[in-house]
Amino acid sequence: MIGVRLVQKVSSTRAFAKVAPHVVPALDRAVHRLTRGKVLLSAQMLPGVILTSTGARSGQSRRTPLACMPEEGGGSWVLIGSNFGRTGHPAWTANLLAHPDAEINWKGTDVPVTAVLLTGEERAAVWKELLAFWPPYATYQARVEREIRLFRIFPRSS
Repeated sequence: MIGVRLVQKVSSTRAFAKVAPHVVPALDRAVHRLTRGKVLLSAQMLPGVILTSTGARSGQSRRTPLACMPEEGGGSWVLIGSNFGRTGHPAWTANLLAHPDAEINWKGTDVPVTAVLLTGEERAAVWKELLAFWPPYATYQARVEREIRLFRIFPRSS
């Protein structure tokens, strides 16, 4: 329990917001590749996926390691565009807005998904659950003027 609280405290700092975007995704991609999709380093604290989306402007495939919140029942996940509490929206959120069909790698399994941006009351309800799941997101939101984008992703029908 102390380990989780320490990680939550550290992940809420501005120093973490400056360093983490350059270090965490690179480490996640390397470990994920070396273990053939079996291990995602950051998922040792928070559940995580590797999102493969289509670039909004480039049209090229983009792989992004992300923390996620699995929803009850196991049929969907919430992706959080916190960008570690930095001012701009992360690029992957623009990719999903332009091209909602994507793929995730969840615990070593590739899953074709569709993403939906959450808004209004639905977003507010999920945000409340998210803060109970990982409280540092409140610090990230307080640090920025933009509303952090939340996406629900669910498996695409075959």
